Amino acid sequence: MEKKPKNIFISGPVPAAFVGDSIQKHSTKTDIGAHSIFLGQVRDDVIEDKKVMAIDYTTYEEMASETMNEIREAIFQKYQLTCMHVYHSLGRVKVGEISLFVFTSSKHRKAAIQACEETVERIKGELPVWGKEVFEDETYHWKENS
Repeated sequence: MEKKPKNIFISGPVPAAFVGDSIQKHSTKTDIGAHSIFLGQVRDDVIEDKKVMAIDYTTYEEMASETMNEIREAIFQKYQLTCMHVYHSLGRVKVGEISLFVFTSSKHRKAAIQACEETVERIKGELPVWGKEVFEDETYHWKENS
């Protein structure tokens, strides 16, 4: 029986409490010696003299979940991980809020760090998620690589 890909999407920003809870839940997994965490935060960029106030993220969830599953499988084959968690925002995320949370765990730090970095790079390069920057005047600009 084929395993259904995990849904990695969260409506709105990734709450800081969610990140903290995720870390706390791993305290009982005593075979883990290292965690690596990446948090992607929306910046207050200025584009053509307009200040960004948020990003609206969209995707085709089924396609993106399949792609993330492929990335996940490849990372687990390459690195000796204990676990990996990925969460990406959909909808509006304001400046200063978290839109991407990647959390890798392993017995040793190098595997956790390298796997986290490669996962983030592959998400940015391969995951079909689009960001539309929202300016203070409520006009939009399509972001290059969400």
